[in-house]
Amino acid sequence: MKFPTFKSGVHPRDNKHFTESLPIEILPEPKEVFIPLQQHIGAPCKPLVEVGEEVKKGQVVGSTDAFVSSPVHATINGKVKAIGRYPAPTGSKIQMIHIVAKDEEDEQDAVDKDIETDWTALSVEELKDRIKKAGIVGLGGAAFPTHVKLSPPEDKPIDTFILNGCECEPFLTADHRMMVENPDKILTGMAIIMKVLGVKEGYVGIESNKPDAVKKMSAAAKDYGFNIITVKTKYPQGAEKMLIKAVKNRKVPTGGLPMDVGAVVQNVGTAAAVANAVINEKPLTKRIVTVTGNGIKEPKNLLVTIGTKFSDVIEHCGGLVDETSQVFMGGPMMGIAQFDLAVPVIKATSGIVCTTDYKQVEPLACIGCGGCVQACPMFLMPTRLARLSYIRYWSEADQMGIMNCIECGSCAYVCPSNIPLVQWIRVGKQKVYEIQCELVA
Repeated sequence: MKFPTFKSGVHPRDNKHFTESLPIEILPEPKEVFIPLQQHIGAPCKPLVEVGEEVKKGQVVGSTDAFVSSPVHATINGKVKAIGRYPAPTGSKIQMIHIVAKDEEDEQDAVDKDIETDWTALSVEELKDRIKKAGIVGLGGAAFPTHVKLSPPEDKPIDTFILNGCECEPFLTADHRMMVENPDKILTGMAIIMKVLGVKEGYVGIESNKPDAVKKMSAAAKDYGFNIITVKTKYPQGAEKMLIKAVKNRKVPTGGLPMDVGAVVQNVGTAAAVANAVINEKPLTKRIVTVTGNGIKEPKNLLVTIGTKFSDVIEHCGGLVDETSQVFMGGPMMGIAQFDLAVPVIKATSGIVCTTDYKQVEPLACIGCGGCVQACPMFLMPTRLARLSYIRYWSEADQMGIMNCIECGSCAYVCPSNIPLVQWIRVGKQKVYEIQCELVA
């Protein structure tokens, strides 16, 4: 059967066999958590608590008045031990709130566990307010504040909503298991999002390598009238622009956003979080994380308390094998290599991939094969952009469209010379962004 897809892209080994058939387990709450004040794209939060203060699970501990931001919450009952800068899985030190759990196990949370709201009776503004207060961001990895994404400008009418169930990144199976185990929660969240956007046309895109998820979601979607679309298994099929092309055959213009073609895309995990926030008034304090790879003794899909240290999660999975050479947050294509396992699970932590396969290699000279150009789903020239970044020609790189790169890593994956193309492009994008900010200021 021929499945809809996009042009270019790559076909890495998906390595989902480690966890795709394993049900989601609940990781016991940790004894301490580190809550970063910026787990999202946008303005960082300011702490609303002080050292020594007691906090309850679900309590807002960081917020800001900025529209493009998202509040953060305490994820355990406990006491604030410190507020300072600690290593984050994103590769830098950022301000965090260190909370140590209390001995009492039965203390009531800040949020009533028995709340259940008829969301259909709420107005659009009330729905968006609950989503914002819950601190929901894109759980596919981008971590863009959801309430912002659901507030398109009036001159950008939206007629289509697409739920992203592709999970095209190798190794990761968190979304897959959620679709198999709790499709109604996801689809209820989708219905809420569509009410907020005021759209009637809803699609769920799922890659063809997840037939059990397609079956479960299709059966549940009959009650909602949503369309389940099986798309081709190819990387990066789950990228917004690629998924829109596959599902609706609409091409997002260069430098544009999905809203420019009348579409909004959200991840299935985000939809489930929306349902929890609106119906049960539950803030985002936990997320599903795939802990996987040949470098972990017991691969698992876990429901993890945000702020839990990677080391605690890994220990629960039996620990690392002796030959483990690399640990990633996220998948191997777009994930971030970790150098300190004391970093906390954050809202964007879709997976912890542990591998024995990492080997440091020296890059060779570009042979001009054009493989990176053929693989690029954004139709850029990765080898030229990486070279311009390497020699610090930021203006030229900007003119060649470096900011249109989605950093999927397809170019580096196919490069026979092992040139770190996407890494140099990331450097270039950051420099171009800094220059643009200086010009605006």
